[in-house]
Amino acid sequence: MGVSPGRGKHRLTRRARYYVAIGGTIVLGTGVAVGTTVAGANASPNPEFSVPVPAPTSPGSWVLSAHTATPIKHLVVIFDENVAFDRYFGTYPYAANTDGNPFHAKPGTPTVNGLYTSITSNGPVGPLLTNNPNAHDPVRLTPAQAWACSDNHNYQPEQEAADGGKEDQYVQFTEASSTCNSGMTSEYWSPSLVMDYYDGNTVTAMWNYAQNFAMSDNNYDTTFGPSSPGAINLVSGDTGGGYAVSPTAADPATAAHVTDSSVAYIGGNTANDGTIYGDIDPAYDDCSDTNHSGSNPVGVLTGQNIGDLLNAKNVSWGWFQGGFAPTGTVSENGTTYEDCGSEHENIGGEEVTDYVPHHDPFQFYASTANPKHLPPTSEAAIGHTDQANHQYDISDFYDTLQDGNMPAVSFLKPPAYENAHPGNSDPTDEQTFLVNTINQIEESRYWPSTAIVITYDDSDGSYDHVLGPIVNGSDTAIDTSICSSVASTLGSYPDRCGFGPRLPLVVISPWTRQNHVSSNLTDTASIIKFIEDNWLGGERIGNGSYDAISGSLDAPGGVLDFRVLPHLAPLILNPTTGEVVGPRGFSWPTAWDARQ
Repeated sequence: MGVSPGRGKHRLTRRARYYVAIGGTIVLGTGVAVGTTVAGANASPNPEFSVPVPAPTSPGSWVLSAHTATPIKHLVVIFDENVAFDRYFGTYPYAANTDGNPFHAKPGTPTVNGLYTSITSNGPVGPLLTNNPNAHDPVRLTPAQAWACSDNHNYQPEQEAADGGKEDQYVQFTEASSTCNSGMTSEYWSPSLVMDYYDGNTVTAMWNYAQNFAMSDNNYDTTFGPSSPGAINLVSGDTGGGYAVSPTAADPATAAHVTDSSVAYIGGNTANDGTIYGDIDPAYDDCSDTNHSGSNPVGVLTGQNIGDLLNAKNVSWGWFQGGFAPTGTVSENGTTYEDCGSEHENIGGEEVTDYVPHHDPFQFYASTANPKHLPPTSEAAIGHTDQANHQYDISDFYDTLQDGNMPAVSFLKPPAYENAHPGNSDPTDEQTFLVNTINQIEESRYWPSTAIVITYDDSDGSYDHVLGPIVNGSDTAIDTSICSSVASTLGSYPDRCGFGPRLPLVVISPWTRQNHVSSNLTDTASIIKFIEDNWLGGERIGNGSYDAISGSLDAPGGVLDFRVLPHLAPLILNPTTGEVVGPRGFSWPTAWDARQ
């Protein structure tokens, strides 16, 4: 069984994964035996939410080597938390090298649209570093300051900080001084924290991946706002068609809509659907709202997501999240719920619950939810429809690497202590997860046909000096002029203004130009656009999804490039330091199996 690579310890032991014994078998091309029938095929609907447990698809219908439009047969999206572009790459490729892990740029490394106007022998220079229009100049954060406070990253404050494109109001609107300088927390804080940045001495692995593969300096959050809309945009490009219900609703699909600060209803009327523009736990999840024991409304989304489209074409896929496997059960209001109680310790010594319900976008949709966090019926069934409904614990992803059945499309959400979210996590713990995971992928047989995308759900409200283009406007009481002055081109749902803040996007694949910085315009929904173009013949989600207008990852000059010969040697990094330790003598054949 695979184990999530991590540095911390479990305080609560994760429930042992179990797989159902199989009867008759067929033999797949990889030599894996798969049951033609599995237990749970006729399981009763979930009693809390009226969501039927999906009947397993027949193994004969599984598309093991789906036709693709490009050489990419496997896409792995590592979706981390709360990092603005300038926070990680503001001075790339120059690192101070006064502390932390050393980083020295390769000769000819391109610059980025960063905080500097030029890089001299003494380092980056420019007015944004020494005469910034904000109340504080940006300051370099050291590795000792990796565990830092989280800033305000809600929909309206992010627009207010942008100040009509002047990008000069971050201290006033997104700085989280009210919680970070009052002794309430142990994370690092300073008056300029919202402005500050790390360099390659702290985010060493990210900079080394950029040196050897490709990155973008023109990629944006699809809309303004925090984690829930960021995650939803990753899988559907559409935060509209949503509503909130009571956490005790027996059937969220038919329950009365309720008001919540995270949902903007059309016309302000809860009889209508609306937009999920703030953080809210998904309705179809036992672990939401502390096992539905609180009073916080939970969210529902209608319409399609990318999982629905992949299911229709029998293309394997999965969402893998840290802490998804329950640790036990709890009883609330006479109902038994699965409990997501696993925890790890971050570098600050704080125990952090691994699973965050509102980080799993598929749990908002009845069609792709796994409310009771049921495990897959077998290792070979991972990626295919069964009782798990494509929602898995992160450990299941490592099983697929070991056992030879990695899905075509895999979304990875690290446990909270490793997901980079300030407060819960940090660049150091994030690096441990990234490097351990990416090393395993690069050392697997899937590497020659794989693309790994690292990006983030929101900016954490941190300073970035670039305002992206507003391609879809919104005009409500919480929108500023940068949004209200632009027409809504993607339907009638309010508070979907975008593009939002600039975010890092790094692509690790044999199919990139090496040491390449792309300035092509992309956003989070560009990832589902690539999935649609590569596996689904260009089919779009529709109903106002941003996938209709998002840029392509593989356009000329993009982060993926199929016009060059692939560079197949893996880049192996040290998970502690982020430094290159070599390809470990790998020598891929020139004629590799494109069917993988």
